[in-house]
Amino acid sequence: MLHIALYHPQIPQNTGTLMRLSSCLGVKIDLIRPFGFLFDDKKLKRAGMDYISTANYEIHDSFELFLKKYSGRRLIALEANNEHTPHYSFKYQDDDIIMVGSEHYGFLDTDFAKIPYCVKIPMLPERRSLNMAIATTIVLSEAMSQLRMFPK
Repeated sequence: MLHIALYHPQIPQNTGTLMRLSSCLGVKIDLIRPFGFLFDDKKLKRAGMDYISTANYEIHDSFELFLKKYSGRRLIALEANNEHTPHYSFKYQDDDIIMVGSEHYGFLDTDFAKIPYCVKIPMLPERRSLNMAIATTIVLSEAMSQLRMFPK
């Protein structure tokens, strides 16, 4: 099963939106602490609506504990750096974990060094980045399309 992982999420609306996506598409979502909000935040609940209760999610207290639980699985970071492979050129596997960094700072360098694969969404040169929830959805959609994993 594909997973999406949120590394140190800071904006509750993005997390709620991705929990809703997780519920609707049947992918697991891993949330890696620390968070920039309380998990019972009203904004998280508003964005996730009643889908939070049906989302398949797990909270990890640290990146190290997350890595330990999923050792042997491919981790794929989503980053805006132009040196990375375009998301549509990467060959996804059904047990991949697609990771997005914190909305405020991406990944800590020491943690980013532990993620062996990295993809980017090509954008116009004068643009910096996409919203984290939108970017995750674009890459997840490509992976699910390649693997023919969309619900029937």
